[in-house]
Amino acid sequence: MSSLKQIAVGMGFVAALATSAAAQVAPGNNATPAEKREIRRDVREIRQDRLEIMQDRRELRRDVRQDDKGDIRGDRRELKQDHRELRQDRRELRRDVRQAKKP
Repeated sequence: MSSLKQIAVGMGFVAALATSAAAQVAPGNNATPAEKREIRRDVREIRQDRLEIMQDRRELRRDVRQDDKGDIRGDRRELKQDHRELRQDRRELRRDVRQAKKP
């Protein structure tokens, strides 16, 4: 699968996650405005993490083409850090959605 397809699929998953999170905290649920704001902030952070990952992948591909070993290591480190942040933000989103759904 090409990297462009991977990015498109990844963005689709993020959109699906955001949609399902927003649907789970519908006005009929007992979510407070603060909880809804927290969920929106988490979704925004996830979107930002995905954009950072795309940018780091682009930089990594450029450095691989230029055969710059030092920058390749740095880009891979940044990419791993971005993936860790994305996983953490997803965990926070799931936690906030569960908390908002509690009666």
